[in-house]
Amino acid sequence: MRRLFASVNAQIMSKNKGKAKSGVENTNTKPAPANDSPVTVDKSGNICIKILAKPGAKHNGITNIDLEGVGVQIAAPPSEGEANAELVKFLSKVLGLRKSDVSLDKGSRSRNKIILISKGASTVESIQQLLRKEYES
Repeated sequence: MRRLFASVNAQIMSKNKGKAKSGVENTNTKPAPANDSPVTVDKSGNICIKILAKPGAKHNGITNIDLEGVGVQIAAPPSEGEANAELVKFLSKVLGLRKSDVSLDKGSRSRNKIILISKGASTVESIQQLLRKEYES
């Protein structure tokens, strides 16, 4: 009996697939993401920046800014934490913050990183503005 109802429901659903009733919104569309920036605030109030690190470059710089993260080229080799230290130093300089306010979250051995800015050290808007300014220069 269950198989009969399952097959009947499947047939009915397949016939109506893709057809929207007039006056009814299509519920299959996903809403736009609430945040269109790689800079967010975590539950603790710290500001998080998604970073796509590119170690071993000739000089430090921001290569791109998009939803996936901020592309940062680092003039240090990816060994023994040298690139991570240089990344923190570079971002603290760009953002006008003390190095103690900028820290590396988990994933320090990966190229995809999260940089944490201490709660109260800055605002999301000012960080976004400073990152864009550095990217455009």
